[in-house]
Amino acid sequence: MYKVLLADDEILDLEGMKQFIPWSELGLEVVAAVSNGFSACEVLEQQDINILVTDVNMPNMSGLELARIAIQKNPNIRIIFVSGYQDFQYVKQALSMKACSYVLKPMDDNELIASLKSVIEELEKEKRRKEAEEQFNHLKPMAKNDLLFRLLEGEQVSPINEQVNKLVQAYGLDCMEAPLRAAVLEIDELKLLRGRVTSESEAQEMLEKCHIQLQEFVKRKEIHWCKLSRYRWALVLDKHVWGRGIEEMLEALDSELASSITLGLGEQVNDIYQISSSYNQALETLDGKMFFDRGLLIKYNDVQKESELKDARTLDKRLDALFKAMVDYDLVNIHDEIDNLFLSVSTFRSKFTIYNLATYIIFKLDQYLHTLDKDLFEMLGMELNSLDVVLKLEKMDDIRSWLVRKVFQISEMIHENEVSKNSRLIREIQKMIKERLHENITLKDIAQQFSFSPNYLGYLFKEEVGKSFSEVLISMRMEQARELLKDPTLKIYEVADQVGYRYIPYFSKQFRETYGMTPAEYRKRE
Repeated sequence: MYKVLLADDEILDLEGMKQFIPWSELGLEVVAAVSNGFSACEVLEQQDINILVTDVNMPNMSGLELARIAIQKNPNIRIIFVSGYQDFQYVKQALSMKACSYVLKPMDDNELIASLKSVIEELEKEKRRKEAEEQFNHLKPMAKNDLLFRLLEGEQVSPINEQVNKLVQAYGLDCMEAPLRAAVLEIDELKLLRGRVTSESEAQEMLEKCHIQLQEFVKRKEIHWCKLSRYRWALVLDKHVWGRGIEEMLEALDSELASSITLGLGEQVNDIYQISSSYNQALETLDGKMFFDRGLLIKYNDVQKESELKDARTLDKRLDALFKAMVDYDLVNIHDEIDNLFLSVSTFRSKFTIYNLATYIIFKLDQYLHTLDKDLFEMLGMELNSLDVVLKLEKMDDIRSWLVRKVFQISEMIHENEVSKNSRLIREIQKMIKERLHENITLKDIAQQFSFSPNYLGYLFKEEVGKSFSEVLISMRMEQARELLKDPTLKIYEVADQVGYRYIPYFSKQFRETYGMTPAEYRKRE
């Protein structure tokens, strides 16, 4: 409700306004009704008043003086003057103060109501305008993020596209001094920093802190950026930033954060519309991150020197195949996929690279398990610093065998949990069916309740119970009907209704097919 303050030195007029105007019906609340300007000022100090209805001519402080004070305190306040004076000077001053209305005494209630309705309409328009403005301001960063992402991806953006060009200018992307470079910044997985975090909640807290510090840094440096994922940001750097500024950022963040930062840097381009080529180079640079130390600035040329890095381009695809085999409980493929992963780096003959591969697999595995709402360390019963065991293994075969055993263990736990979870789910569904036998319940209703597709839920049900959903539903209804028929006070149609049948012949047919006799015949036997 909008808050109203009434001020009038004539008590009868003041009481009349309080009593005869349907304030609540108008969506208004009278927070105070005072007889002088000084009392009104006290209310204005204490309350956020939306509408001031005041007499023009009051002793000691006139309504016009009160209105000036009210406007100083709240420029958005709406003012309605009431007065028995028809002097043009009063009207003229009231209009100069942008009064919403001027109502003459003796007041016509309908005239004041009409003025109030007009004020309410203005307030509603202002409210909608502010909401739209707030929404725009809220969406503005997302719109910039989207534009920058499209520029980086090279999605049909060019300086001849007038709409895109206007947005580029609006966000100041055209003001950066060439040459420009794209960089992809990756927050190294927090959990791999053994001993520095002790729980998932702490890891998440540190990640959020990292994001805040990154935002403060790019804002301070006036760097244009967009978030690509939970761990990756894309930056567009002009010539003033990509030199000493980037090294300074990595050093500062490395000392402050729970995680190290790796930055892949693309080559120079001439303007923002060419940035996608530099961005793709930055992404390609990070593909080879595991072959370098973490917490470094890796330039595109550095990666190009390593010819064998072509194998790293397919690393994520191999990991996807490994995780699929793990979820499918396919132990043979788990073994083969881990062999393939280690084969891709065997030519490096570098212990450092092998360790990096092992920790990268663990990092990706932990990320993947999070999408299944699981935690790697909880599943394996390991402390974070238990990963030091990898560093103590001397041979590549030992590291590979250790990983195979751990992924086998996780795969088996997922499989057992899935079987157990399905059992609990089916028991829950059977319980719900029993409670709702009197309803016209369908598989679609149950599937919607548990957020499954009907086809998949029907498949799970048949796999777990050995019967289809409809078979189980009919069986439970017939069993319940048989029990109810033992009560002679219940009519057969009442029994049918209580087990979800509205058509008696169909109920009788189902009962006969189940028990070889009609409900009436069954009751006689009982």
